[in-house]
Amino acid sequence: MSKKLVIFGVGDIGQLAHYYFTHDSDYDVVAFTVDKDYIKETEFCGLPVVPFEEITTSHPAENNDIFIAVSYAQLNKVRKDKYLAAKDKGYHTPSYISSHATVLNEGRIGDNCFILEDNTIQPFVTIGDNVTLWSGNHIGHHSTIKSHNFIASHIVVSGGVVIEESCFLGVNATLRDHITIGEGCIIAAGACVMNDTPADTVWRGDFAKSASKPASQVKL
Repeated sequence: MSKKLVIFGVGDIGQLAHYYFTHDSDYDVVAFTVDKDYIKETEFCGLPVVPFEEITTSHPAENNDIFIAVSYAQLNKVRKDKYLAAKDKGYHTPSYISSHATVLNEGRIGDNCFILEDNTIQPFVTIGDNVTLWSGNHIGHHSTIKSHNFIASHIVVSGGVVIEESCFLGVNATLRDHITIGEGCIIAAGACVMNDTPADTVWRGDFAKSASKPASQVKL
Protein backbone atom coordinates (compact mmCIF):
# COMPACT_ATOMS: atom_id res chain seq x y z
CA MET A 1 0.00 0.00 0.00
CA SER A 2 1.44 3.37 -1.03
CA LYS A 3 2.02 6.11 1.51
CA LYS A 4 0.11 9.38 1.22
CA LEU A 5 1.92 12.66 0.70
CA VAL A 6 0.85 16.30 0.77
CA ILE A 7 3.17 18.78 -0.95
CA PHE A 8 3.57 22.30 0.43
CA GLY A 9 4.02 24.61 -2.53
CA VAL A 10 2.22 25.24 -5.82
CA GLY A 11 5.05 26.74 -7.86
CA ASP A 12 7.59 25.15 -10.15
CA ILE A 13 9.27 23.24 -7.34
CA GLY A 14 5.92 21.93 -6.13
CA GLN A 15 5.18 20.67 -9.63
CA LEU A 16 8.61 19.04 -9.84
CA ALA A 17 8.18 17.43 -6.44
CA HIS A 18 4.86 16.00 -7.62
CA TYR A 19 6.58 14.57 -10.71
CA TYR A 20 9.49 13.02 -8.83
CA PHE A 21 7.48 11.55 -5.95
CA THR A 22 4.87 10.21 -8.39
CA HIS A 23 7.35 8.60 -10.78
CA ASP A 24 10.17 7.58 -8.44
CA SER A 25 8.93 6.83 -4.93
CA ASP A 26 6.45 4.78 -2.95
CA TYR A 27 4.31 7.83 -2.27
CA ASP A 28 0.87 8.68 -3.58
CA VAL A 29 0.58 12.47 -3.75
CA VAL A 30 -2.96 13.30 -2.61
CA ALA A 31 -3.01 17.10 -2.21
CA PHE A 32 -1.10 20.36 -2.17
CA THR A 33 -1.10 22.95 0.57
CA VAL A 34 -0.04 26.57 1.03
CA ASP A 35 -0.95 29.32 3.47
CA LYS A 36 -4.57 30.36 3.02
CA ASP A 37 -3.71 33.89 1.85
CA TYR A 38 -1.68 32.50 -1.06
CA ILE A 39 -4.31 30.20 -2.54
CA LYS A 40 -5.30 31.44 -6.00
CA GLU A 41 -6.71 28.18 -7.41
CA THR A 42 -8.37 25.27 -5.64
CA GLU A 43 -6.54 22.70 -7.78
CA PHE A 44 -2.93 22.15 -8.83
CA CYS A 45 -1.70 19.25 -10.96
CA GLY A 46 -5.25 17.91 -10.81
CA LEU A 47 -5.22 17.70 -7.00
CA PRO A 48 -6.91 19.81 -4.32
CA VAL A 49 -5.08 22.76 -2.75
CA VAL A 50 -5.81 22.88 0.97
CA PRO A 51 -5.06 25.78 3.34
CA PHE A 52 -2.07 24.92 5.52
CA GLU A 53 -3.99 26.28 8.49
CA GLU A 54 -6.55 23.47 7.98
CA ILE A 55 -4.24 20.63 6.97
CA THR A 56 -4.40 18.74 10.27
CA THR A 57 -8.16 18.38 9.78
CA SER A 58 -8.27 17.57 6.07
CA HIS A 59 -5.11 15.41 5.95
CA PRO A 60 -4.08 14.43 9.49
CA ALA A 61 -0.52 13.47 10.30
CA GLU A 62 -1.58 9.94 11.28
CA ASN A 63 -2.30 9.16 7.62
CA ASN A 64 -0.25 11.65 5.62
CA ASP A 65 3.29 12.98 5.33
CA ILE A 66 4.24 16.46 4.10
CA PHE A 67 7.05 17.51 1.78
CA ILE A 68 8.04 21.19 1.77
CA ALA A 69 8.68 22.09 -1.88
CA VAL A 70 9.95 25.66 -1.57
CA SER A 71 12.94 27.37 -3.16
CA TYR A 72 15.83 29.30 -1.61
CA ALA A 73 13.65 32.42 -1.05
CA GLN A 74 15.07 34.70 1.66
CA LEU A 75 18.18 32.53 1.78
CA ASN A 76 16.15 29.40 2.61
CA LYS A 77 14.27 31.06 5.49
CA VAL A 78 10.83 30.45 3.97
CA ARG A 79 11.54 26.76 3.43
CA LYS A 80 13.01 26.44 6.92
CA ASP A 81 10.00 28.13 8.55
CA LYS A 82 7.51 25.90 6.73
CA TYR A 83 9.55 22.78 7.47
CA LEU A 84 9.55 23.62 11.18
CA ALA A 85 5.83 24.45 11.07
CA ALA A 86 5.04 21.06 9.53
CA LYS A 87 7.13 19.33 12.19
CA ASP A 88 5.31 21.30 14.89
CA LYS A 89 2.02 19.96 13.51
CA GLY A 90 3.34 16.43 13.96
CA TYR A 91 4.06 15.54 10.33
CA HIS A 92 6.82 13.31 9.06
CA THR A 93 8.67 15.16 6.31
CA PRO A 94 10.24 12.57 4.00
CA SER A 95 13.20 13.13 1.71
CA TYR A 96 13.16 12.47 -2.00
CA ILE A 97 16.37 10.79 -3.16
CA SER A 98 16.47 10.05 -6.87
CA SER A 99 17.01 6.45 -7.89
CA HIS A 100 19.36 7.93 -10.51
CA ALA A 101 21.68 9.45 -7.90
CA THR A 102 24.80 7.68 -6.64
CA VAL A 103 24.49 7.71 -2.85
CA LEU A 104 27.31 6.00 -0.94
CA ASN A 105 27.07 7.63 2.50
CA GLU A 106 25.09 4.87 4.24
CA GLY A 107 21.92 6.92 4.50
CA ARG A 108 23.25 9.87 6.50
CA ILE A 109 20.63 12.17 5.01
CA GLY A 110 18.07 14.12 7.06
CA ASP A 111 14.38 14.92 6.57
CA ASN A 112 12.80 16.87 3.73
CA CYS A 113 15.82 16.71 1.46
CA PHE A 114 15.34 16.99 -2.31
CA ILE A 115 18.19 15.12 -4.01
CA LEU A 116 17.76 14.96 -7.76
CA GLU A 117 19.28 12.84 -10.50
CA ASP A 118 23.00 12.47 -11.22
CA ASN A 119 24.21 13.62 -7.82
CA THR A 120 27.24 11.75 -6.53
CA ILE A 121 27.41 11.60 -2.74
CA GLN A 122 30.62 9.93 -1.67
CA PRO A 123 31.27 7.81 1.45
CA PHE A 124 31.31 9.48 4.89
CA VAL A 125 29.27 12.50 3.76
CA THR A 126 26.63 13.80 6.18
CA ILE A 127 23.63 15.81 4.96
CA GLY A 128 21.31 17.58 7.41
CA ASP A 129 17.59 18.32 7.21
CA ASN A 130 15.78 20.31 4.52
CA VAL A 131 18.66 20.37 2.02
CA THR A 132 18.15 20.69 -1.73
CA LEU A 133 20.72 19.20 -4.10
CA TRP A 134 19.66 19.98 -7.63
CA SER A 135 20.93 17.69 -10.40
CA GLY A 136 24.50 16.78 -11.24
CA ASN A 137 26.56 17.69 -8.16
CA HIS A 138 29.63 16.04 -6.68
CA ILE A 139 29.70 15.93 -2.87
CA GLY A 140 33.16 14.78 -1.81
CA HIS A 141 34.02 12.30 0.92
CA HIS A 142 33.90 13.34 4.60
CA SER A 143 32.00 16.55 3.79
CA THR A 144 29.16 17.86 5.95
CA ILE A 145 26.23 19.81 4.54
CA LYS A 146 24.22 21.19 7.43
CA SER A 147 20.49 21.90 7.41
CA HIS A 148 18.46 24.32 5.25
CA ASN A 149 20.96 24.66 2.39
CA PHE A 150 20.23 24.96 -1.33
CA ILE A 151 22.86 23.63 -3.71
CA ALA A 152 22.14 24.24 -7.38
CA SER A 153 23.53 22.15 -10.29
CA HIS A 154 27.00 20.97 -11.36
CA ILE A 155 28.74 22.06 -8.18
CA VAL A 156 31.92 20.40 -6.94
CA VAL A 157 32.23 20.12 -3.19
CA SER A 158 35.65 18.63 -2.56
CA GLY A 159 36.49 16.32 0.31
CA GLY A 160 36.22 17.38 3.93
CA VAL A 161 34.19 20.54 3.30
CA VAL A 162 31.74 21.88 5.90
CA ILE A 163 28.78 23.95 4.69
CA GLU A 164 27.05 25.61 7.61
CA GLU A 165 23.28 26.23 7.68
CA SER A 166 21.21 28.35 5.31
CA CYS A 167 23.62 28.84 2.43
CA PHE A 168 23.02 29.11 -1.31
CA LEU A 169 25.52 27.70 -3.82
CA GLY A 170 25.02 28.70 -7.45
CA VAL A 171 25.55 26.59 -10.55
CA ASN A 172 29.09 25.48 -11.41
CA ALA A 173 30.60 26.67 -8.13
CA THR A 174 33.69 24.84 -6.87
CA LEU A 175 34.78 24.45 -3.24
CA ARG A 176 38.30 23.25 -2.54
CA ASP A 177 38.89 20.56 0.06
CA HIS A 178 38.83 21.07 3.84
CA ILE A 179 37.27 24.52 3.97
CA THR A 180 34.22 25.78 5.86
CA ILE A 181 31.46 27.86 4.28
CA GLY A 182 30.01 30.04 7.03
CA GLU A 183 26.32 30.19 7.90
CA GLY A 184 24.12 32.19 5.55
CA CYS A 185 26.66 32.59 2.74
CA ILE A 186 25.94 33.03 -0.95
CA ILE A 187 28.41 31.38 -3.32
CA ALA A 188 27.63 32.80 -6.74
CA ALA A 189 27.44 30.84 -9.97
CA GLY A 190 30.86 29.84 -11.23
CA ALA A 191 32.71 30.93 -8.10
CA CYS A 192 35.83 29.03 -7.05
CA VAL A 193 36.26 29.18 -3.28
CA MET A 194 39.70 28.30 -1.93
CA ASN A 195 39.44 29.39 1.71
CA ASP A 196 37.02 29.49 4.64
CA THR A 197 34.25 32.06 4.26
CA PRO A 198 32.86 34.10 7.17
CA ALA A 199 29.13 33.90 7.88
CA ASP A 200 26.74 36.14 5.93
CA THR A 201 29.10 36.91 3.06
CA VAL A 202 28.81 36.77 -0.74
CA TRP A 203 31.50 35.23 -2.94
CA ARG A 204 31.77 35.81 -6.70
CA GLY A 205 34.21 35.07 -9.51
CA ASP A 206 37.18 32.76 -9.78
CA PHE A 207 40.90 32.83 -9.23
CA ALA A 208 41.92 31.70 -12.72
CA LYS A 209 44.81 33.56 -14.36
CA SER A 210 47.61 32.68 -16.75
CA ALA A 211 50.75 31.28 -15.14
CA SER A 212 54.17 32.72 -15.93
CA LYS A 213 55.47 29.42 -17.37
CA PRO A 214 54.11 27.06 -20.04
CA ALA A 215 52.04 24.06 -18.97
CA SER A 216 54.78 21.66 -20.08
CA GLN A 217 57.00 23.03 -17.29
CA VAL A 218 54.43 22.86 -14.51
CA LYS A 219 54.73 19.99 -12.04
CA LEU A 220 51.32 18.55 -11.21
